[in-house]
Amino acid sequence: MTGHWLLKRNQSAADCTWTNADVALAWLTKRYQESPPFEREDGKVAYCALDQKLEYAADVLPRGVDVSWVHYTRSQSMVSLSVVCCPNHFHPDIPCPLPPS
Repeated sequence: MTGHWLLKRNQSAADCTWTNADVALAWLTKRYQESPPFEREDGKVAYCALDQKLEYAADVLPRGVDVSWVHYTRSQSMVSLSVVCCPNHFHPDIPCPLPPS
């Protein structure tokens, strides 16, 4: 329930509050590329490709649907990236912690 992050007002950051989905996609891409997922030694695919993730995110973010990406890196660290929409499609009654100015 990523939409419940909207209730954590003291954890909102103005520099990570966007009104344009393209800016959110750029943020996701940068963070993903900084800590890419591990690649299996047997050549099988462990996660869907970045372009597939971006295509899905570009489709749902403008409709108020959150996006979460989670993967493990080569060093076995877990990376969790989320973009929470506000207003939120599934939680329309939760106000935005940092509404656009």
